[in-house]
Amino acid sequence: MEENTKQKAAKELAEKLLLDRTKAARKACAEQIDKAMDFGEGYKDFITAAKTERETVDWTVKAAEAAGFRAFDPNHAYSAGEKVYYNNRGKAMCLAVIGKKGASQGVRIAAAHIDSPRIDLKPIPLYEASELCLLKTHYYGGIKKYQWTAIPLSMHGKIVRKDGSEITVNVGENEGDPQFCITDILPHLGKDQSVKKLGEAFTGEDLNVLVGSLPLDAEGEQLYKLNVMKILNDQYGIVESDLISAELEFVPAFKAVDVGFDRSMIGAYGHDDRVCAYPALEALFDCEVPERTAITVLADKEEIGSVGNTGLASEYLNYFVSDLARAEGLEPQHVWSMSNCLSADVTAAMDPTYASAYEAGNSTFLNRGVGIAKYTGSRGKGGSNDASAEFLGWVRRVLDNGDVLWQIGELGKVDQGGGGTVAYDVAHYNADVIDIGVPVLSMHSPFEVISKLDLYMAYRAFKAYFEAE
Repeated sequence: MEENTKQKAAKELAEKLLLDRTKAARKACAEQIDKAMDFGEGYKDFITAAKTERETVDWTVKAAEAAGFRAFDPNHAYSAGEKVYYNNRGKAMCLAVIGKKGASQGVRIAAAHIDSPRIDLKPIPLYEASELCLLKTHYYGGIKKYQWTAIPLSMHGKIVRKDGSEITVNVGENEGDPQFCITDILPHLGKDQSVKKLGEAFTGEDLNVLVGSLPLDAEGEQLYKLNVMKILNDQYGIVESDLISAELEFVPAFKAVDVGFDRSMIGAYGHDDRVCAYPALEALFDCEVPERTAITVLADKEEIGSVGNTGLASEYLNYFVSDLARAEGLEPQHVWSMSNCLSADVTAAMDPTYASAYEAGNSTFLNRGVGIAKYTGSRGKGGSNDASAEFLGWVRRVLDNGDVLWQIGELGKVDQGGGGTVAYDVAHYNADVIDIGVPVLSMHSPFEVISKLDLYMAYRAFKAYFEAE
């Protein structure tokens, strides 16, 4: 009897003092699970339709306008509850719901990126060899090259003709469309390949996309290449030189699907980082009149360093916040110094198959909720924002008050590698920033996996953040 009393006391003390890291799915009620399943259906439609940064912006503009957002006018002073968006070159966006206090006490920002690793074309890509027609490519972002061979690919992007006219391209996604692939050598002849290190078995120059095998029915040179070019000319009215001024991306032709007998997960291309962009957008769309102006920013180029005028290393977010501030008679630097941001980016979910790369006590897991990362970077926190204890403490309270399931972790073992986000680009303006996002399995592969519950909790997290006092 005395022993049972001690055990009960110890259990009560443990519940009071120790961090409970048990599987959050067990804590989620049936209603939350049902809502997560429903939320996942909308996300699957989104991630299937928006496979590139341009397509994501197009989708967002339509969804935003349907939700009452209008194009931003920097010369207009907006009132509480008004909803605006700024489209930066069709590849990045800022959206805002004006708060009751406007920007006078700072703004709240959820910053996600909408580019993903993929296969781009070289400036002069089309060639023929061994009676086949192929395209030379230059991969974008951090990929394992072998994962991109022998899978169906679709082609997305824009071609700008010499006369300035533009053509939007999407081939391989619709029923009846042709698809494309990067070939691999058969195992019967793969002796030389098999003895190479995994990272050396394929080179960037090996990632050639197969696009044709019939010659033009004529006499002359380059008839395989000419036949493909004739098809493109008939369909799009382009000549080979127009490919110089084209942004064409090859991505997996898979549609988003449920994963698992319990349908608890979603497999798709591009979870990193559109799985954070979608809940950040939906949370903003559902935001009525917040206390402080709420902003969701969609950024390009994160996978290659947030560079260029559509990446968050540029000034477009700063210009947007500055315009909002000046419209209220405020100095932008003062607004920035009172602002904070959730850097909405994915984190690596613990994978038991590769457990040696993770430190389980400080990893994020599927179904434990949205994941917080106080810092990212690599090894000695290189390239990290490293959020303050004060801001992390405030974020914890917001999530707990919003009944959000959340967890905290790092990106694998300290010396294993690492990665960065847009956090330090926003912190550059003297805002408080922390990383928060959905844990992902098989990150940067053509087919990534996430949990529907974690996705839904990301939405709950962003909504609680925007609506917090």
